[in-house]
Amino acid sequence: MSEPRDFWLASGHHLLDRDGGGRLRITNEFLKAYLARPELTPPSEACARERDIHRALLADPRMPVAPSHLAAIADRDARDNWQLMIDWRDFLVQYATLEAAYVEIVGRGRKFPYLFVNQLVQVILRNVLDGCDDAFVLRAAELFFRPQMITLQNGLLIGADEETVADRGAASLSPLSSLLGLATGAEIEVLSETNAHTYWERSDQFDLALDLTGGRRGLKALGEVIARWIAHLLKVEVSVLPMTELKDVAWTWYVGLDADGTLMGDTLWAGQALDAATQARLVGLYQLDFTDGAVMNEQVGGAPIYLIMAVAQDRKLRLKPQNLLTGLPLRQLEIA
Repeated sequence: MSEPRDFWLASGHHLLDRDGGGRLRITNEFLKAYLARPELTPPSEACARERDIHRALLADPRMPVAPSHLAAIADRDARDNWQLMIDWRDFLVQYATLEAAYVEIVGRGRKFPYLFVNQLVQVILRNVLDGCDDAFVLRAAELFFRPQMITLQNGLLIGADEETVADRGAASLSPLSSLLGLATGAEIEVLSETNAHTYWERSDQFDLALDLTGGRRGLKALGEVIARWIAHLLKVEVSVLPMTELKDVAWTWYVGLDADGTLMGDTLWAGQALDAATQARLVGLYQLDFTDGAVMNEQVGGAPIYLIMAVAQDRKLRLKPQNLLTGLPLRQLEIA
């Protein structure tokens, strides 16, 4: 049997430990990785106080940093970056696992920069998907922490990484690139059976688009990611299967996978029909069923749960994986 292939190396998962339940325990090495970020590496013109703080934290990344020490940093942007970092670090080290820290953010609406939260989602997913040998599942998982640009190409619904599209704004020639508004240069490939073997070596580049057309492999792969995310964080087994149409759906309970999906669910739950323009923005619809119906809230009974995913009017798809933790009708919630 071959060794599992690594992916998302930049997430820092290899710097973390696991507890007995398979959850991620923070380490000094993981904290030090933040100190290597460009925003925190003192430039040549940095003041002595900033250099002292950086040097001391490299030696002891859990070292207390007094507000007065940060206030003494001469550059305002540097002070702000350091304050964000220390607040984030102080928050993370309170919890036994990164999963528990993420649940606290979700459950109590704690506010941190999206960049930090998305990185946290990524490293948790890296743990959830450890050993996965399906490139389509791994690429689908990127939707949890990387906004996508959605376009229609030859009748297919294609999602490309928003940041990659922006970075290649002056660099592409393929039909997909033209539809995404890119100029000439390097192409954005769509993940396929032919190039799937290249995913692992390029996983940190986020340069493969994903076919999200109904009835095709991308949506099915995302359903698997959703099921594994729920099992890891809620300790509840579910099946998540894509649906191809809205017919004969009883809207007893639904969860929007993004803001626009939630609005669509609200409309349908109220008994109103979606107009043609709104329905055209529906990207994915799933039926979620609990393996053990006894975990469900009494008011739902054995009714299926529907998950709705929609693209915004700006053609961007921004999933909210936290909705899968807070929106399901569970009798007794046990998270992480």
